[in-house]
Amino acid sequence: MPGELVKDSVIIADQTEASQIYNKGYYGYPMSGGGLEMDLLEAVYLVECGRLEVRRQGEVISMEKLVASASVVHRDFEIKYIVYRDLRGRGYLVKPAGEEFDFRVFPRGGSPNNTQTKSWVSAISERSVFSIAPFMEIMDRSERTRKELLIAIVDEEGDITFYHTDRSEPQGTATTEWAGPPVKAVLLEDRVMVFDEAGAQRLYDHGFYGKKIGSALQLSLIEAAHLMERERLEVSTIVSGRAVRLDRFKKRALKFQQDFDLRLKAYNDLRSRGLVVKTGFKYGSHFRVYEDDPERSHARWLVHAVPADYETTWPEVSRAVRLAHGVKKEILFARVMEDRTEYMRLSRVRP
Repeated sequence: MPGELVKDSVIIADQTEASQIYNKGYYGYPMSGGGLEMDLLEAVYLVECGRLEVRRQGEVISMEKLVASASVVHRDFEIKYIVYRDLRGRGYLVKPAGEEFDFRVFPRGGSPNNTQTKSWVSAISERSVFSIAPFMEIMDRSERTRKELLIAIVDEEGDITFYHTDRSEPQGTATTEWAGPPVKAVLLEDRVMVFDEAGAQRLYDHGFYGKKIGSALQLSLIEAAHLMERERLEVSTIVSGRAVRLDRFKKRALKFQQDFDLRLKAYNDLRSRGLVVKTGFKYGSHFRVYEDDPERSHARWLVHAVPADYETTWPEVSRAVRLAHGVKKEILFARVMEDRTEYMRLSRVRP
């Protein structure tokens, strides 16, 4: 089919030819008078497939020149095009989506005339920066329209990894009731020990805190700070027996973990949701999180606490998601705000 390059689109003026292109794939948008106007992404794809020949003032335009024209119109055209042709190759009907998202995808067998959009798709280079604040804004816009958001990450070889992303509200059923006086504990170098057997059992029975070592209980610095804030634990130094105030305890903890305050806020929020929280070090995350008794169930989530303006690289995000999937867990990014903590879930999918 011949088409004419006009500014930033390709026009098929002949009504019969325009109908054939539109009816077999819903490419472009019908014009008044019977013609068809196509986005350059669609035109490049049809030229590649041998279904379209693009001309300008009667002269056939090479694929290279057409791509050059498209690159002027579309920022990161090569990234968008790789994703577009992949989705088309999977049998999806794909339309450019405008400024907020790159594409809207319809279910297989659907059409723009009688089917609602299934997914919004953003095409991103692996070299792009992952910035959580604008990313969650895009995610929220998608959720407001009740459509799933797919993130298509294109690596340097042109392979694509698709991620589904949404908000998460993790909830657990672990008991948080407490009665009686605070439990006595002692501070060692970078952890806290409870040697009183009855006190150790109380802490474990009311939230599964710590790890049992014989009749004693070992608490992490974050667990101890959390319990001290709630007046369930009193800590003293093991050598002198002097009481350690909460502010001094936190100051000491910062020497071992520079992001201690950030992690503690995320930990407190997870605990407030009835969840049992343990270190996620062996899984490469801050926390592993259980819905209830960790001795009777597996951790459902791996949680990484991040600041409100968190930025990283997509390879780092990919590594976190891949590791979580490898151990059959969900990865959550806990974005710690001044007044709340919100959770973003990322999962690898195949469209």
